Amino acid sequence: MTGLKSLCVYCGSRMGDEPIFADAATQLGKHMAKEQVRLVYGGGKLGLMGTVAGAARDHGGDVYGIIPKFLVEMEGILEGVDHEIVETMHERKMMMFEQSDAICTLPGGIGTLEEIIEVLSWARLDLHRKPVVLLNIGGFWSPLVELLNHIIDRGFAAEELRHDIVLVDKPEDVIPAAEDRLMRSRL
Repeated sequence: MTGLKSLCVYCGSRMGDEPIFADAATQLGKHMAKEQVRLVYGGGKLGLMGTVAGAARDHGGDVYGIIPKFLVEMEGILEGVDHEIVETMHERKMMMFEQSDAICTLPGGIGTLEEIIEVLSWARLDLHRKPVVLLNIGGFWSPLVELLNHIIDRGFAAEELRHDIVLVDKPEDVIPAAEDRLMRSRL
């Protein structure tokens, strides 16, 4: 068991265009179950979201999904995991954040991008010090990192933003990276 108790995972409700994305989601879910780290996720059964949650569930992991009522019909609910149905996306995001010790982001679409930008913004406003890990499978998040560096270099964000993100390339590196950053934030 690790020092990290729960991990919020943001990711797409689609599978993407490469099988490596689903493979990474499966491996992360398995690894979280093995390390007894609770998965907090967006509650749906589709795409990478359903893949990571299904893998964690199928390997004995603790899974907690939070989904807005209006998405239940569109995305469905994964059977065999704890869920909370909420009214709004805002409520979902706040609960996911509050229920987790750290955040990990797998590949995803505009909703995933919005979620990661929001937690980075909160970090810059000193609203939290939770680790934020980008699982950069196949270089998926490299353009975002390049954009953030551009924003910093052009004087629109503090240098510290570079240190708010931990970039890893393999699912098995997510928990150690989050734990390391979590321990450093407590010093």
